[in-house]
Amino acid sequence: MKLKKCFPALLGSAILAFGLYHVHSFAGVTEGGVLGLTLLLYHWFHISPAVSGFVMNFACYVLGWKVLGKNFIIYSMVAGCGFSVFYAIFEYFGPLWPQLSDRPLIAAFTGALFVGVGVGLSVRAGGAPGGDDALAMSLAHITHKKIQWIYLISDLAVLVLSASYIPLNRLVYSLLTVLLSGQIIGLMQRIDFRNSKVGA
Repeated sequence: MKLKKCFPALLGSAILAFGLYHVHSFAGVTEGGVLGLTLLLYHWFHISPAVSGFVMNFACYVLGWKVLGKNFIIYSMVAGCGFSVFYAIFEYFGPLWPQLSDRPLIAAFTGALFVGVGVGLSVRAGGAPGGDDALAMSLAHITHKKIQWIYLISDLAVLVLSASYIPLNRLVYSLLTVLLSGQIIGLMQRIDFRNSKVGA
């Protein structure tokens, strides 16, 4: 384990937790990926997200371990545990912008920025803060495609299925969020942090 990789993984987890708590949880912007799929399964089949989320995240991390090796699991544990700790801290202090629930367009842009930068830093360090990220990193490695397109395809698939029970006007903002956040994650992988040596 390298501390110079743990720091960006933790920083990314903190940024992600901040955005999901202060923006997404109050704005009602849904997600693609594993989270969106757990909500879909709960709505149609009454399968608890606690069960479906655990099973799907576990499967994604196992795939990541098989494809990317043990270092992936180590940095994913750092990122994942960091996310949980930071989210609990943010919950303790309460929301900064609860009024974003009335401004979904602003929430979509703001949320995408936090998710994109936060996940981008963690992924760049070699860890996945969530099962979605583990799946995207694994598929990007297997297919040799840019990671932002993997995120886009998986998120779009879930959002299209979610249209079966979520009003289209709400899905539009979620679509905007996943489009932007995926591109930001890809951008974070391409930026050359020569001075800070992030992800080196």
